[in-house]
This record gives sequence, C-alpha cells and structure tokens, in this order.
Amino acid sequence: MGQTTQPILFFDSGVGGLSVVAPTLALLPTAPIVYAADSAGFPYGTRTEAEIAARVPALLGRLVERYRPRLVVIACNTASTIALPVVRAALDVPVVGTVPAIKVAAELSRSRVIGVLGTQATVRQPYVDDLAARFAGDCTVLRHGSAALVELAEGALAGDAPSLDRIATELAGLFMQERGDRIDVIVNACTHFPLLEADMIAVAPDGVRFVDGGPGIARRIATLTAGQPFPEAPVPGRLVFTRLGERERAIAATLAPRGFASVEAL
Repeated sequence: MGQTTQPILFFDSGVGGLSVVAPTLALLPTAPIVYAADSAGFPYGTRTEAEIAARVPALLGRLVERYRPRLVVIACNTASTIALPVVRAALDVPVVGTVPAIKVAAELSRSRVIGVLGTQATVRQPYVDDLAARFAGDCTVLRHGSAALVELAEGALAGDAPSLDRIATELAGLFMQERGDRIDVIVNACTHFPLLEADMIAVAPDGVRFVDGGPGIARRIATLTAGQPFPEAPVPGRLVFTRLGERERAIAATLAPRGFASVEAL
C-alpha cells in the first residue's frame, strides 16, 4: 500500500463516528476512509470500564494490522475517555480521541448552565469532571446518560425513523434537573447524537444550541496529516463490522450512496 492510499481509520461501537467522518471529509475530501464499527460489542455505553479497556485496544490492534492506516481516530466518546491512553501506548500510529465539547459550550453559554448528554459510561467519567473544572468552572454542568438515543441514532441509519417523543423524553433528563430550565447549550458528548441533532432541535426549547466535538477532531486530523499525499480524486470508503448481520447490512445499504462502496467483517 502506497502512502497516498493509506487510509484514515475511524473506530466506534456503531455508526456514531460518521458525525466525525463528515467534517473530516469536508477538510480532506479525497482522504481514503476505513470505518470500523464494533457491532458485536455495541453499545459501549452500558458496558463496564473494564470491558471497554480490554476490548478496544485488542480490536484496534487487529484493525491496524489489517488496514495499515496513517492515523487512527477513536470516534467514540466512551472508548476515548476509558481506553485512549492504553491504545496510544499499544499502537505505533498516531491516535486521535474524542473529547466532549465542554469548552466550546462554556464559550457559547450566556446563562452559564450547560448540559452534557452522553452515554452512562461517558458522563460518569472523572475525565468529564476535569473538563468541566478546567473549561466551565463558572458554569453549572448538568449531565444525563442516555442509551436510548444511541439506539435511535443507530436505528435511523438502518431505516427506522426516530421517535420525537422518545427524543423529547431523553432531553427531559437534562431539562427536568434543578436549574435545567436555564440550559442554553447542550454538549452532544456521544458521536451518535449529532446524527439526531435536527430532531433534537425540533423538540428542545427555543434557543437551545447543540455542540459536538466533530469539527474540532476534523481540524486535528487535518493538522496531523498536513503535507501528506492524498489521492487526486475521492476513493470509495470501506465499512468494517465485527458482526455482519441484517442490521449491519441495512446500514451498509444506507451508506453506499454516501461513498462507502464495500462492507466486510473483521
């Protein structure tokens, strides 16, 4: 494999990382993409830290050996907050993680009350406490962990229209907390959630803004690959699943028109 065709490898438990692929391709439109979803381990947000810390480095080791990427992107907040240091120590390629966009939210908030919407595993991490203390020290930071939104986002790409009532119920987990009625910015701290952002805006109170880490991660990828050769024209992307069942094939069919021409099992 020549350096020009070396891919950028995106990894997530499911399809949430596509919210990071999109802004990356906006900056690097001809970058070869391998998108790997750990469908056999999905969803990560309800797994224990020990399970994720053991599973993610092992899978990424196999993926790097097979696809020889120029860069690995852990496009998953849960996996990043738990396994990123171990992955970086184990791999000999650059690794970019996903960080909840708490700093961005604090810069935008006027009410100084922000919400962090993620998986249960992400919102309970000390890493999130650290980000809130460093970048939102003068804000009230409310959190809510939602497994349902992950399933809704995954289902949407498999062809199941998400329920606005269920989305509203999950957002109420933030707005119904003490001072929750003053939230004016919500951090989508799970890469699945931006896939539902239009529906979230439709059911959220007027004026509430949603932010996520995708654009910042894309800029980091562009910086780390600056000066590297890329193909002259876009090349088909590759989808990889750790379990290739009916749902995964439906997702692959949805993504085929978006440039992901092949699907395979790890």
